[in-house]
Amino acid sequence: MGITIDIDPVAFTLFGATVRWYGITMALGVVVLLSWVYFQIKRGAKISSDDLLGSALVGIPSGIVFARVLHIIDQWWYYGNNLGAIIGGEGLTVYGAILGAALGVWVYSRFTKLNYLYAADVVTPGIILAQALGRVGCVINGCCFGEPATNLPWGMIYDHPDCYAGGLLHQLVHPTHAYEIIFLLVLFGVILLLRRWLKPTGAQFLFYLGTYGLWRLGIGFLRINDTFLLGLEQAQFIGLASALICFPLMYYRYRQYRAGRMVGLEGSTLESKTPDSNPPEEG
Repeated sequence: MGITIDIDPVAFTLFGATVRWYGITMALGVVVLLSWVYFQIKRGAKISSDDLLGSALVGIPSGIVFARVLHIIDQWWYYGNNLGAIIGGEGLTVYGAILGAALGVWVYSRFTKLNYLYAADVVTPGIILAQALGRVGCVINGCCFGEPATNLPWGMIYDHPDCYAGGLLHQLVHPTHAYEIIFLLVLFGVILLLRRWLKPTGAQFLFYLGTYGLWRLGIGFLRINDTFLLGLEQAQFIGLASALICFPLMYYRYRQYRAGRMVGLEGSTLESKTPDSNPPEEG
């Protein structure tokens, strides 16, 4: 009963350094994200190639740094006693990567002509695809799975001794990472279907952050993780905060947008920097 995963998480060794499948899928996720934005630019998105390159040069490292910092904060019980492990080593958080990259690109936009909210809408579907690909790495890595499941046909059993299953090696567990892949693919489709109705600029990005936040809050009750604050794990707390910020902000901006349209102010500061606030539609 269940699906057995017996894949070595280490893909290969290069000059004495191990390269894990998780790192490979993360790198492929970045490639998919940049390819998505480049494809949108070719289809008419009003983002210059220079801004794409500049955003990548700032967003990727800031995302990695924040992903590492949030992981260290979440696992301080370990790093507080092993300070030498803070620099380097393994351990990243998805939320750290998203928020760090978003902050880095926002700072970049303050010094350029990049319309941050417009660019965020353009890039949102690519972020979702990149996340889904990264979770494939989690499936191979043997991390981010859920509670033990005694009788689950689609549960997973990790058998490889080098995976991160720990004390749950050889036991049936909820494949919460696989659940998230499915959720992200559904969310990708929903945003593509609703993107022409998600207004004003930035609504797609806010919808993604809020919806994903609710997902992480819910799936966290099924995952195995350490309590961070108020009885919630770190990702649950951030997810709840994201939902409580993003959905009210969406509503507030939509009310402003509607009021602007009624008095003929479509070209107001709500839609600044670009004459067309919507990314190109999918065909």
